[in-house]
Amino acid sequence: MLFQIPIMHTILLADSGSTKTQWCILEGKKKKLFTTQGISPYFLNDKSLGEILDKELVPKLGKVVINDIFYYGTGCSNPTNIALIKRGLKKVFATAKIVVEHDLLGAAKALCGNEKGIACILGTGSNSCFYNGKKVVKNSPGIGYILGDEGSGTHLGKKVLQHYMYSTFDAELMDKFEAKYPDTRSDILDNVYKKELPNRYLAGFVGFLRDNRGHYMIENIIEDSFNDFFFQHIYKYRESWSLPINFVGSVAFGFKDILKQLCNDYELQLGKVIKAPIDGLIKFHSTI
Repeated sequence: MLFQIPIMHTILLADSGSTKTQWCILEGKKKKLFTTQGISPYFLNDKSLGEILDKELVPKLGKVVINDIFYYGTGCSNPTNIALIKRGLKKVFATAKIVVEHDLLGAAKALCGNEKGIACILGTGSNSCFYNGKKVVKNSPGIGYILGDEGSGTHLGKKVLQHYMYSTFDAELMDKFEAKYPDTRSDILDNVYKKELPNRYLAGFVGFLRDNRGHYMIENIIEDSFNDFFFQHIYKYRESWSLPINFVGSVAFGFKDILKQLCNDYELQLGKVIKAPIDGLIKFHSTI
């Protein structure tokens, strides 16, 4: 009698923001995690996406055969962007079943699992939704880093640069800024208005806020930016007053003390605050 060895079903998960993409290969109980640069379809075309996948993703795959791909990415609520990502992945994984969803749904699954809740992203960009345990039911419109992205790294970075460029910082902070960042005022303007990926550049100034916590100007910048997020997004969901408010992203995780303070001030229930969705997504896709 012949015994057949069962073929392992292998899943590739991706959580992609503007700054970095976290990947996980799930092969039974085994998992392999790795990171590539961020994949924002708003700043990429087929050629540049292919170069990222070929140079950064393919070398880390080894000989594993991927059966299913669940990709959650920034900008992937737009059909054109979804098609771009699918084309790029299909060239690498010709036989795999590919599902491309918005990173907001990935955040909601990671934060809430199969439970109802408000899910918020505060990373390089920002977003929010009411999630009913299965899908995103309501979403406060995202209007991008130039017009919106309140509470995000780009929003905070803009405020830092405004305070520096207008010389609003006091002498202590002006000196600390110039010691940390060698760019001249002209360099800053070139990076924002002329060079690629200005959102990443702006978000890079969040480090100045982290380094100078406790200074009243720094605390005001963070609190004002988060207040803008609460007012423009969380307040728009009537469910916010009865369900936990959950956050994911490096900015949310780095300043969770202020999120806790604001939720207390506004009599909202703070839920989970996690740095990255990938662990929650691993749990979600390991149990479905």
